[in-house]
Amino acid sequence: MKDFYEKLGNILPGECIKTNEPMSRHTTFRIGGPARYYVRPKTREQLARTAMLCRRENVSWYVVGHGSNLLAGDEGYDGVILSTEGLTRCQVEGEEMRAEAGLLLSRAAKEAARMSLGGFEFAAGIPGTVGGAVVMNAGAYGSELKDVLTWVRVLDTEGKILTLEAGELELGYRTSRIPSEGYVVLEAGFKLAAGDREAILGRMEELAAKRREKQPLDYPSAGSTFKRPAGHFAGKLIEDAGLRGFRVGGAQVSEKHCGFVINRKDATAADVMELCREVKRRVREQSGVELELEVKLL
Repeated sequence: MKDFYEKLGNILPGECIKTNEPMSRHTTFRIGGPARYYVRPKTREQLARTAMLCRRENVSWYVVGHGSNLLAGDEGYDGVILSTEGLTRCQVEGEEMRAEAGLLLSRAAKEAARMSLGGFEFAAGIPGTVGGAVVMNAGAYGSELKDVLTWVRVLDTEGKILTLEAGELELGYRTSRIPSEGYVVLEAGFKLAAGDREAILGRMEELAAKRREKQPLDYPSAGSTFKRPAGHFAGKLIEDAGLRGFRVGGAQVSEKHCGFVINRKDATAADVMELCREVKRRVREQSGVELELEVKLL
C-alpha cells in the first residue's frame, strides 16, 4: 500500500492523512479499531479526487462526518475513511442557506438563528453533519430535513458533480436514494423562513432542554439505536420487554431512555452487537415486533 499512500499524498497535504487511526476517536460511541487510512480533505475537489482514486485502485472506502450514527468494528477498517469534517462552509442569502457536507447541524442551526431564519430549530441538537443528515433524512420533534431541504450537490460514481432537487432523493423515514446510488454528498441548500431571532433561539433552547431531560447525554452513544417501528416506539417496546439497564460487557440499554444503547464503560463493538441481538430477540418474543437498527455498521 506504499504506492497508494504516495498517490494520496499527491492529492492531500500530509497533515490530512493519518494511518492506523483509531475510529474510537471519530465516533460518538467512542468505539472502533484502527482505519488503515483516515483522510480529511480540505476542499470538495480533494474529496472528489480521493474518492475516485479509491475507486480506480479498488481500495475500500467509507465516508464519515461526525461519526454520530455509526458503530465501527473492533478489528478496524482495512481501507480509507474519507472524513468530511474539513468541509464546513456556510452561506446565507435572503431566506436560503447553503452548507457543505461536513458542517455540524448545530452550527448550521445557530447560523440560521443568527440571521433570524426559522425552520431549522429541530436540527440544533442532532449530533451530526449536514451530509449525514441528508443521507438519513434526519429529524426530531416532528420535523425532518426534507421539510427545509431544496437541493443537494453530490459526487456520483463516475466522478461527476450533480445537483439534485430534494424531490429526486426519495426522502423517507431515515432513508434516501443516496446510498443505493453511491453518491457522496458535498453540499446542500435549504429554504428557511424569516422570523423573530429571540423566538427562534427560545425554541432551540426548549428543544435542547427536552433532550437533556430525556436522553442519556452523559454517556457515549450513537443516538437512537433502533428505527421507530410503524405504530410503536422502540424505547417503549424495549422497556416493556424488561430491558431497561440491560448490559452486555460495557454496553448498556440506557436507564434514562431505553431507545439508546450507551457505552457505559469501555464497551466494544462486539458488546454492542450482542446486546442489540438480544434486545431484538426479546422484543420480538414479547411483542412480535421486529426492531431494525438505525445505527450504521462499519
